[in-house]
Amino acid sequence: MATLQLYTKGASVWIPDPDAVWVSAQLLQDYTPDNKNVLLQLPGGEEAQYPVVAPSDLPPLANPDISEGECDLTALSLLHEPAILHNLRVRFLDYNSIYTYCGIVLVAVNPYDELPIYGEEVIDAYSGQDMAEMEPHIFSVAEDAYRTMIREENNQSIIISGESGSGKTVSAKFTMRYFAVVGGAAQQTSVEGKVLASNPIMEAIGNAKTTRNDNSSRFGKYIQIGFGRKGDIIGANMSTYLLEKSRVVFQAAAERNYHIFYQLCASRQLPEMRSLKLAAPEHFRYTNQGGDTNIAGNDDVMEMERTRNAFTILGVLPDQQMELFRILAAVLHLGNVKIQGSGRTSDRSYIDADDSSLAIFSKLLGVEAAHMAHWLCHRRLVLAGDAVVKPMTGQQAVEARDALAKHVYDQMFKWTVHRLNSALRSQAGRTKTFIGVLDIYGFETFERNSFEQFCINYANEKLQQQFNRHVFHLEQEEYVREELTWSRIEFSDNQQCIHLIEGQLGLLDLLDEECRMPKGSDESWVQKLYDQHLTGRGHPHFRKPRMSNSAFVILHFADTVQYECGGFLDKNRDTVFEELVNVLKASQSELVAELFQHQGKGPSVPNGSVHSERRAHREHKLTVGFQFRQSLQMLMDTLNSTTPHYVRCIKPNDLKEPFMFDPKRTVQQLRACGVLETIRISAAGFPSRWTYEEFFFRYRVLLRGSQRWEEAGLACRQTLPQLIPDPDQYAFGKTKVFFRAGQLALLERLRAERLRAAAVILQSWVRGWLARIHYSRTLEATVTIQRYWRGTLARRLAQTLRYARAALVIQKTYRMLVDRHIFLLVRQAAVTIQAYVRGTLTRHQYRLLVAERAATLLQAIVRGWLARTTFTRFRAAVVFAQCCVRRKAARKELLKLKTEARSVERYRELNKGMEVKLMQLQMRADQEARDCAALKESLHAEREVAGAELASLRAKMEKLEARHKQVTPSPACSVVSQVVEQERRRAEEKAAQELKQLTQEVETLQREKASLSGETERLTAYLLQQKQEQEALVQQAVTEATVALRAELDEERRKHQGLLREFTRLEQRYDNLREMSQLTEGTRGLRRSDSTLNSEPLSPSPQSLTPLSLSPFPSAFPSPEEVRRVSVTSPSVEGRFSEWSLETPMEQLMDKMGLTKEAAVKLEGEDLAHAYDAVRVANKFLESQLVSQRSQWEEEVERLRCQLVRVSSGSSSHQQELLDAREQECARLRKELKELRNTVTLRRFLTQVFPSAFPAESPSSPQQKAPAVAGLLECRRRDESKLIRNLISDVRADVGVLLAPGLAASVLFLCVRQADSRGDQSSALSVCRSTVAAMKTALKKHNSDLEMTALWLKNISLFHDLLTQHNSKQTYVPEEFPPLTFDPSHLIHTLSELRIQAYQQLISITEKRLQNFIAAALLEGEDVSAGSRRRARSGAAAGPDAPTVARVLRELGALHAAMSHQALHASLMEHAFHQLTYFMSTSALNSLLLRKDVCCCSRGIDIRLNVSQLEEWLRSRGLETEGAVSSLSPLIQAAQLLQVGKNTDVDAQAIVRACTSLSSQQIVKLLSNYTPHGDVEERVSLNFIRLVQALLKHRVEVEPRLLLLEVKRVFPVIFPDETPPAICADKLVIPDSLKISFLRRV
Repeated sequence: MATLQLYTKGASVWIPDPDAVWVSAQLLQDYTPDNKNVLLQLPGGEEAQYPVVAPSDLPPLANPDISEGECDLTALSLLHEPAILHNLRVRFLDYNSIYTYCGIVLVAVNPYDELPIYGEEVIDAYSGQDMAEMEPHIFSVAEDAYRTMIREENNQSIIISGESGSGKTVSAKFTMRYFAVVGGAAQQTSVEGKVLASNPIMEAIGNAKTTRNDNSSRFGKYIQIGFGRKGDIIGANMSTYLLEKSRVVFQAAAERNYHIFYQLCASRQLPEMRSLKLAAPEHFRYTNQGGDTNIAGNDDVMEMERTRNAFTILGVLPDQQMELFRILAAVLHLGNVKIQGSGRTSDRSYIDADDSSLAIFSKLLGVEAAHMAHWLCHRRLVLAGDAVVKPMTGQQAVEARDALAKHVYDQMFKWTVHRLNSALRSQAGRTKTFIGVLDIYGFETFERNSFEQFCINYANEKLQQQFNRHVFHLEQEEYVREELTWSRIEFSDNQQCIHLIEGQLGLLDLLDEECRMPKGSDESWVQKLYDQHLTGRGHPHFRKPRMSNSAFVILHFADTVQYECGGFLDKNRDTVFEELVNVLKASQSELVAELFQHQGKGPSVPNGSVHSERRAHREHKLTVGFQFRQSLQMLMDTLNSTTPHYVRCIKPNDLKEPFMFDPKRTVQQLRACGVLETIRISAAGFPSRWTYEEFFFRYRVLLRGSQRWEEAGLACRQTLPQLIPDPDQYAFGKTKVFFRAGQLALLERLRAERLRAAAVILQSWVRGWLARIHYSRTLEATVTIQRYWRGTLARRLAQTLRYARAALVIQKTYRMLVDRHIFLLVRQAAVTIQAYVRGTLTRHQYRLLVAERAATLLQAIVRGWLARTTFTRFRAAVVFAQCCVRRKAARKELLKLKTEARSVERYRELNKGMEVKLMQLQMRADQEARDCAALKESLHAEREVAGAELASLRAKMEKLEARHKQVTPSPACSVVSQVVEQERRRAEEKAAQELKQLTQEVETLQREKASLSGETERLTAYLLQQKQEQEALVQQAVTEATVALRAELDEERRKHQGLLREFTRLEQRYDNLREMSQLTEGTRGLRRSDSTLNSEPLSPSPQSLTPLSLSPFPSAFPSPEEVRRVSVTSPSVEGRFSEWSLETPMEQLMDKMGLTKEAAVKLEGEDLAHAYDAVRVANKFLESQLVSQRSQWEEEVERLRCQLVRVSSGSSSHQQELLDAREQECARLRKELKELRNTVTLRRFLTQVFPSAFPAESPSSPQQKAPAVAGLLECRRRDESKLIRNLISDVRADVGVLLAPGLAASVLFLCVRQADSRGDQSSALSVCRSTVAAMKTALKKHNSDLEMTALWLKNISLFHDLLTQHNSKQTYVPEEFPPLTFDPSHLIHTLSELRIQAYQQLISITEKRLQNFIAAALLEGEDVSAGSRRRARSGAAAGPDAPTVARVLRELGALHAAMSHQALHASLMEHAFHQLTYFMSTSALNSLLLRKDVCCCSRGIDIRLNVSQLEEWLRSRGLETEGAVSSLSPLIQAAQLLQVGKNTDVDAQAIVRACTSLSSQQIVKLLSNYTPHGDVEERVSLNFIRLVQALLKHRVEVEPRLLLLEVKRVFPVIFPDETPPAICADKLVIPDSLKISFLRRV
């Protein structure tokens, strides 16, 4: 009755509504028991009378505002249907939270949208966290099951149920993904990948499109994921229930068959699929009945690719996949087989012999088409021991065909499940525990319900019974644990409904009995149901429809369902004739035969039967109902033996619209899935329960007596009887106080009244105090005003007297100032005029000087340019002449070398014919050259003779003219002279005209030259301006490109280092898989030892400077130094030289060059064969060198051409042609020089290979040795492995931390230098490679030791720097650091990657140590306020292992000490702590976003204090880098957000301005999760959240960020270029514990 006190004016209630189910209303008057109506104000503002006959008819009260959006429905003060519906709607629409707890049940509302809440960062955030502390999530349920399994070592089950389209399959998929990530972290094996790969396969063959869901599961499955002792996944097993086989042959409108059929049809164009003879889905009867064959947004081709990839991951071979696809294609073709009726009454049927579909079906399955056609239309009966073949009607034959299709698909489905289970079976021993994930159909009711809905609802009845009993059991356990006196809670048990279905003479028994009757029918079975369950008293859960005699009604726990009996018997029998199965057993396909062979060995297969008259007495064991009941009972036994966890999926609307809430559909599902039953069970007891501390903190204003925190329980026990008179409404436990439903609302009202009364008293006292203060201030102000006014009057009189005296002084001063001003103006004007005149004269003189200076400068520039131009042309001519001379000298040298190469006797004997031909050609060329020279000489002589004759003729002509002048002309001569004179005049005139024309052309050219000169000057100025602008643009572009390249370089470096980390992880995974395979196979043979610790093969070094090393086969022949080393120090290599004794060097050489020996065998004589092989090898060698270097030369020529084009872009065409000619000449000279080098190399090589065939003209150059250096260490060859073992492999942690930084690297490098200085490059390389491999092994060995990892990071870095410093390829090597004779570039690259791995391992060790408690340490730590309401963490205890900031600082201090002890570079330490601060900040922020209990003001203060301690620690050690500070800024801003006000518009704007490092989603999530933990705090209103969202829309974010940050982000590390100090053996302090006294100081 205490709840009636809450029905007062202004209280909110819920009233029924036909559309919204429940709507909120407000009481306009207090309720009294005499009132028969209550006055309400509806949401629209209108008033209404609500009839109340009795107090039980009162509308349900609304919960107080403090319970708005509660994440656990059982925590609501008032538990009823409208409160639950409203809470789900608020969380779903206002908070975008799709998950809500309801006690032990997780309610998941399908958002019909992709949400970013399932990434790896979310998995990391939920991993290892308590379920009560985190926001509701499917991962929270999975984590709770996983932790319970690890802690209690018993099996768990996660039961996921709901309607079709509510998201069950997706929830199960994410659950398995969580287990795969969490359980696969310990051992990186492939089991977790196989578990995830099973989903696409089962979706393809078991899911289909329905009217309610595009990806509806048409079967139930229970997956048991097995875990080992360490909590890692080692296997899995899948069980399936009640596949909807009828969908194979029939689909309703707007529905589809199973996805696999449409995937096959969509992939029919693939080459491997063409043999299936498939067409579009519209072509097949089994896929076109639903109408629409496509799903919006779904690509069947891509889905088919995913399915095939999943099959491959699970070990199904491609051949087996194609066999499976052939069976599926055969089912489609079987549906197109046309069966026709014959006879007068159509009592017979037949199939055409040329039916193409039957032929394709038979070919795909490898069966006889004639036998299949016969037994599809006939059946065999056994009568009195005789077999009779009876024809079937057309309808019976069609039913037999469809039954065969369903049976084939069912057998294929079972084979696939069996194959998946074989692939998922544990390979590493027996599973210790398992977690089962049950994805099963929810309660279904349609307009027409048949056998499938009956079985589904029967399974939900069993699951609901198990759920109710489990909830009741947990509720009673809580009361027993708290030692309450309680009475048994009554709950609705659906045992009667279950007994109606499965009990004796129940529906299933009668159905099986009717199936055994020879003439049993659906109508007779329904009549038996009527007779059995309606006669007499009748069953309370069974009814008969009024208007039908072929249906029955069952009152299920969720709803009343009417079932149509048509088809029940056929679906229960699921008959397939034995003759058709026998035809399939005789199939030529191995898979088809395997699918049906086992049927003859057992009585039946689950969910189906094979009809045979000889086994009629056993037919009752083969019905679908019987098998389903058995499998369901086995499932219930499994679930009862495990600890269940429940997930109820809700479908918010039938339109599949994102974030649309339909109250009618939601309430219907809440009633069906048992959520309301859970609430009812909770409400029947004590649904509200608080710890004494929480209750004391919230309601201490109501408590009397002691207010001490330690006496909270005593205060509660003393005060509650006075607040709640009825003792049955509450109960005291050991640690909690329990309340009936509605009592918390009463306490909230009393608390509000007490606070209101206290506020009135405070207001009266404050108002009196304010009034007294106002009076005293007014009196004091009056006296002060009088005093000041009197003083003002006195001061005014004194001021008047001062003004009179001041006026006289001002007049005198003013007149003086006027005169002085006029004088100053005149003087200033004169000075100004003088200044301007003098300035004009000075500027004129300056301009003359500048013009003279400019002219002088221009003359100097022009003269300089002319001189440079002349010099450039002269130098180009000289260079060209030098090129010609050098080319001529090179040709001579080439001819000389070729002559020397042809002087070999054996080569001459072998190529006698060729020499003759060459000699003939040479002689012919010499003859032609001599002929050419002779012709040139004769031509020159003829030219000289002609010139002499011409000169003599001219002399004679002159003499004749002189003589003619002296002789007197005769008349005849005068005529001749006149003619000659006329001709001379015409010639002169013509010459004058030509001269005039040429003069005009010259003038024209001069004008053009002048115009061109002006144009040139203008263009020059324009080009100069363009050049300056381009330079500015280029500078800007270079700056921008530099910034972009730096960012790109950082990104590439981050990707590279990420790949290194992935490579390390894959190496570890490979090692794990190898160990697992060895354990599985049980082999105990000799394992392959680590190749890095064995002695390296003593092959000649590729970097050796001997002539042999220049060939492409450096290891074909041993050098003399190598033979000496092998014979003295390496007896283990004798086997290698024994191989050389079995095969000649020439044969090995020919094998390496890919040449055959047939031509050499045909020649006679050993010498001739060797010579012939040598020539072939030489040719092949030259060819290989030319091919390998051709691309390099082409690239170089192209680069030079580009440079020439850029250089000569502004030059004339003549210069361009000259440069092209020079370029071609240079390319030709390079080619000739390369040929000369190849010839010399070949000669030297052949000289060493065949010293008898080629006489050595010059001894081969000995192996290069490095200059001798003092202060080195010498290690004998046989002690190298011992040195590596003692310095690296066997170093213990206690010894390693005592060593000097970089001692191992220094000792090993001194040994390498000594080996290199004595010319033993092979030994030096061997030591380097063994060192690198041993360091890599040591890193793996100490992958969890912080100090040892820092030790090897230092040694790897030092060894890398030493090799880099002494690398011969360095551009500058100081004299004090002589270079190594071998090329260590590859080793340097390997060490560079290895030190990155070491650094990442160092960071990973610290991250693993911090991961389990960093969120709790930064978010909670030490309580600032002792009265904060907080849920107790399980397992959290005070002590050194408590999650506090001090523990975090201890871990960071350990890392800092390890890196400082090894003297690592400061920038490396700063980068490491930048990475760690980002990890800590991100982990804490992600946990804060997912935890509602820490989103309060007091926790914001705790977080800020904890972060301040972390900042102070970083600052004290000089690590306060910009990166570390920016990494902590999101967490700092989140803490500030929790502390600031959240009420007004100003607060919203301040939040948006302050939280720049937080994304919009993160800000809204923090405001939504904000939970007040004190009287002074208030919950953030929805209006304020919407205001912040509106302001955030105007904020421009650089990149869209998700809700949770990426915890595993890796910042690329850049190792500083350090110059290592000079090391000397005398300065090294080597402890005796290393046992390397065998080294000798040199």
